[in-house]
Amino acid sequence: MTIALIDTHAHLDEQSLEVDRAEVLQRAAQAGVVHIVTIGVTADSSESAIALAEQFPQVSAVVGIHPNYCSQAAPDDFARIEALVSHPRVVGIGETGLDKYWDFAPLDLQQDYFIRHIRLSQQTGKPFVVHCRDAEPEAADVLETMAQEGALHGIMHSFCGNAETAQRCLTLGMHFSFAGMLTYKKNEDLRAVARSIPLDRVLVETDSPYLAPVPMRGKRNEPANVAHTARCLAELHNLTIEEIGEITTTNARRVFGL
Repeated sequence: MTIALIDTHAHLDEQSLEVDRAEVLQRAAQAGVVHIVTIGVTADSSESAIALAEQFPQVSAVVGIHPNYCSQAAPDDFARIEALVSHPRVVGIGETGLDKYWDFAPLDLQQDYFIRHIRLSQQTGKPFVVHCRDAEPEAADVLETMAQEGALHGIMHSFCGNAETAQRCLTLGMHFSFAGMLTYKKNEDLRAVARSIPLDRVLVETDSPYLAPVPMRGKRNEPANVAHTARCLAELHNLTIEEIGEITTTNARRVFGL
């Protein structure tokens, strides 16, 4: 059995990846990464994500306005996102969510954009990608409220929440994507939560160029490194990396319609 992995969350348009993007994608392929989902954080970067997905067949795009950028958004920027969602290379909406760690936007504005993205997901059927930092109860509250309007089809990106948040999101039908933080020595609690998530709900990601896993921690991250996170997740479930690759890749194809 060969390894086949999907990096469900990268930022391939980031400046630090521009210098050698073709080589980055080549290294990913050599590591068994068969597909990469590149994520928008503003209307402009969402357009860049689509351009990359048009250029590289192994790349798909997700479009949206990150909570840390919603205060900088122009009045028509969300309308641009709504227009971009129908593009054939777009497989999702986001990243959206709540962030109380960085004080870049008022929480009520972040919540407003979060709700808009979820509604767009409910209207289009494309999944939404959730960023959550230091705002787990508030994010779960929004999700539970929006679940009353319609089914939720979403991913908790780079999940690092506690068992309570995980259970609330599981009940709502959410999926969980794990990034390099799963491999950090101090994150035993996160590994315990990851072990408790049903295997049909798990995905892997890099969040490149951020959050490089052990043993690459401290360096620029890139999609090839998703193999380190996948190996950690496999060990938690007493599986081989090939087996966890098959499971998470099947999940990613289902969630994103790849």
